Amino acid sequence: MRQKGDRLRHWVRRLHLWLGLGLGGLLVLLGLTGSILAFYPELDALLHPEIRPETHVEGSGPPDWDRALATVRAAYPEKGGPWRFEVTDQPGAIPARYYDPPERPGYAFRPMMVWLSPDGGAVLRRDYWGEYGMTFIYDLHYRLLLGETGGKVLGWLGFALLALLLSGLWAWWPRIWSRGSWTKALRFKPGAPPQRALRDLHMLTGLSGLGFLLILTVTGIMLELPDESDAALGAIGLPVDHSPHVHEQVAQTSISRVIPPSKAIETAMARLPGARLAWIETPPASGGTYRLRMQVPGDPSFRFPHSFVWVDGATGEALAVQDARKAASGSTVNNWVHPLHEGSAGGLVGRILATLTGLVPLVLFVTGWMRWRARRRRDSAMR
Repeated sequence: MRQKGDRLRHWVRRLHLWLGLGLGGLLVLLGLTGSILAFYPELDALLHPEIRPETHVEGSGPPDWDRALATVRAAYPEKGGPWRFEVTDQPGAIPARYYDPPERPGYAFRPMMVWLSPDGGAVLRRDYWGEYGMTFIYDLHYRLLLGETGGKVLGWLGFALLALLLSGLWAWWPRIWSRGSWTKALRFKPGAPPQRALRDLHMLTGLSGLGFLLILTVTGIMLELPDESDAALGAIGLPVDHSPHVHEQVAQTSISRVIPPSKAIETAMARLPGARLAWIETPPASGGTYRLRMQVPGDPSFRFPHSFVWVDGATGEALAVQDARKAASGSTVNNWVHPLHEGSAGGLVGRILATLTGLVPLVLFVTGWMRWRARRRRDSAMR
């Protein structure tokens, strides 16, 4: 029985080795880019001084959302579709997005990104998603720069990465019949030969980061394969909500009849009292529906919370409300996926942990590769 267990362990180690050599580079890439993205809004501001609060004293009053919408409409009159404004609750520029700009045709996702002065009165910066540093890294991490196909490929490769992590745990797991095996397995031996030191460093680094790496890998799979993830949740009895169908107002409405953002915000706050406003999506200039994204107490996501209020752009009446506190069990699980993946569910400490965890694959790959090379040299010398 013991010999059978040894043979199985041998093949698990072989699987771990070849998965590590084949996919270790991908795990390193995802880890390093993920470490950067844990703080990507802050790093982007660091790289672009024009949007930092201390470099733009003029227009540093509180956000005026009516003025912000008027500013982008005047600056880009050809863009009469919906605009999205992010409510950061921080001093500094107001980020805004215009999806599907006509000057960037043929892209699945290439919105025009605009930053306004803190009071919304002036445009400070304009760029396009994927064409500046931090969003290039985001696309590399999320879809390997291959669009939707890259996301699907990465999602399914996530299962192989899971096998890599779990096979490493299996290969390390001490033999329960060996006295002192747990102590030996968890000990870093000072003054050990280089091969033993590499082995200990590889195993102990892997053990220390394994829990976090498993969380990042599972949540990454769910983010890349949302339809398959929802189906799996439903299959185990965790149903997922769907957004309410809100009839878009398409009648020709004059711009003067579209209510300003401030009125839509008033309606949304009345329907979800105590919630924090996170995003404002305006209707087109010709009329339509506001969608306000809000964070209710208990929602783990600060930037992308999961409660919404749809407001008629002509009458100011609430058309529908989606409250994360009333979500189905599967949707509640989904609401935790993104904040767990980026670490924001744990606040600043969680983001720091996500950054440090992203460095673990690099250590594992380097130490694993060095051990493999040393063994090959040893085996060649013995032939």
